[in-house]
Parts: sequence; C-alpha cells; structure tokens
Amino acid sequence: MRTTRQLDVLHDRVIACAKCARLRAYCRDVGIARRAAYRDWDYWTRPVPGFGDPRARLWVIGLAPAAHGANRTGRIFTGDRSGDFLYAALHRAGFANQPTSASRDDGLKLTDCYISATARCAPPDNKPTPAEVEACAEFLDDEWRLLARKRVILALGRIAWDAAARLVRRHVAWPSRPSAGRRADEGPGATPVPRVEFAHGAVCAVNSRLTVIGSYHVSQQNTFTGRLTPAMFDSVLQLCRERFDGR
Repeated sequence: MRTTRQLDVLHDRVIACAKCARLRAYCRDVGIARRAAYRDWDYWTRPVPGFGDPRARLWVIGLAPAAHGANRTGRIFTGDRSGDFLYAALHRAGFANQPTSASRDDGLKLTDCYISATARCAPPDNKPTPAEVEACAEFLDDEWRLLARKRVILALGRIAWDAAARLVRRHVAWPSRPSAGRRADEGPGATPVPRVEFAHGAVCAVNSRLTVIGSYHVSQQNTFTGRLTPAMFDSVLQLCRERFDGR
C-alpha cells in the first residue's frame, strides 16, 4: 500500500509538470483543435503518468504519449493503434485482464506489469528533443526506486533503450576498480547496458536480478508495415516472463 501511495504522489507530480513550454503548448493546441472523430471528447492535454501494478516485475518503457491517444485519454498507450497492439499482446501474455484500452475508466487492470514513457507529454511528430527527454528523466528515476520488484525492463524503441541505459548508469553501482577476474567496466555478474546495442530482442543482463530487453516500438509505422508482428512481440513478452520466472 505504501508503494501505491507513493506512486499516486508521483503521478500527481507528473500531471502538474510544466517544464517544457513547447510540449505544453502543443498538447493544449491538439486538445482544442481535436480530430473530427473525437470532437465530443474533453482532451486530457496534461502530462501522462505511468500506469499499472505497483508490484510489477515487468516495467515497460515507451517513447511518449500520442497526440490523439494518451493526450486525449490521460492513460499511457490508451486510445490509439499502438495501445491496441500493446494491450492485446499483454492480454495474451497474461499481464492484462482485457485486450483493449479505450479510456481511463474502461476497467483495464495490469498484473505484474507497469508502463511508463521516456517523455510524458505528446511531442510534435512523435519526436521529443533531447532536452525534453532529460526534463522527464527524474520521473523514470522515481519509478526506478518505487518499482522495487522489477526484474525486466522492456524498452520499446531505441530512445527508451537509451533511457534504460542511463537509468542503469545512475542506479547500479559499478566498482571503481577491477577486482580479480572482473573487467573495470563490469558490475557484479553484469554486462552494462551501454555495451549492448539496441535491436529487437536485444538482451542485457544487468545483474542477477535485472535484465533489460529491447523491442521495436509498437507504433503504427512498425506494426502496419510488418516490421513488428504480433508473433514477434509475443516472443519478446515470453522472453521477459522467462527471465523473471527463472525458466
């Protein structure tokens, strides 16, 4: 319960964030203009907090909210095609109680899975600047500390993979001097994330308790072209489960 309360406090901080003027203006402008299909919606337009199980062993990190998805609904990966793909897969893998995600009050619950994003505001053209990503880094830091049972970080896309690498550098204590049989750049039983290049299915065992796994992002650009198929993503989720189930 304490972690749930702490995450609630963090979510309130995310929602209240106004660091990036460009993103705040863009999100509000999208909410005013709206798409014809959503003209009756009262767009969320605020930064979007993480969502899921406070006791999750699987932590999924995406890129950013979609302008007419989470920026409209207020829940990460909710109300767009990327979310349709992601939550259907999480349901097949047993992490979600239903395969769809349409609104904040649609009854969706995640088990053993928590989802957040590298940037918390919808960016123009889905491209946050490095400065905007850095402005959101503190929220990932806080989630790192609060998600104490995490065993696998699933990074959706290169930007999320790089964000996971930065988290590992900040929060995993690498020895300052090499001990017997260990390289200077190597943690206890670990291969640092920066030593592994991003790829779909890339695996980096940070230490005996944490693994970072890469996947192509679940964007329409990837799923509509066949670069990322349901079978490919199912295999990655199975790999995640095997990692923390010890198989």
